Amino acid sequence: MSGLRVLVGCKRVIDYAVKIRVRPDSLGVVTDGVKHSMNPFDENAIEEAVRMKQKKIVKEIVVVSCGPAQSQETIRTALAMGADRGIHVEVPKGTDADLQPLSVAKIFAKLIEKEKPDLVILGKQAIDDDANQTTQLLAGMLDWPQGTMASVVNATDGSLTITREIDGGLEDISVSLPAIISADLRLNEPDTRLFPTS
Repeated sequence: MSGLRVLVGCKRVIDYAVKIRVRPDSLGVVTDGVKHSMNPFDENAIEEAVRMKQKKIVKEIVVVSCGPAQSQETIRTALAMGADRGIHVEVPKGTDADLQPLSVAKIFAKLIEKEKPDLVILGKQAIDDDANQTTQLLAGMLDWPQGTMASVVNATDGSLTITREIDGGLEDISVSLPAIISADLRLNEPDTRLFPTS
């Protein structure tokens, strides 16, 4: 198996090390002037795509970020990690917090129609909402097989073998391509030397 096209999600979130403050109106958290970075689960998704490219399984990695103009910084980080190109779906600042998993899945479904990837890799969940829904919704919309909570991914002829973490242990599943995977933090350890420090 070689020459796969991979679409990878990369969400801009408040940095995991930031102490969150509730807005005075109690309708969300303060985001202005707060450090943002790439969702850690998405870092693992991109790292896995890059490793697959290094093994000559993947030929092109396209990253997608939905959000305000500042999401371009997240795309640049993904490009520095090894992605080939990025797509920014701009969502006006102030409304990006209303972008729910179903909306994101619909956006990805449209992009998949255009980009025709063989594989989609998303982070298992985003640390801002912890929804863990986009992968499953997207797989249902496309009627594609899914491998959620992947901690190991191995490619064979036209399929992937995925080890996923479940309550009480590990489960091995096989999915044919095209497919969607959600990356767990244990999937790999991203090379953080490439990440911007600001």
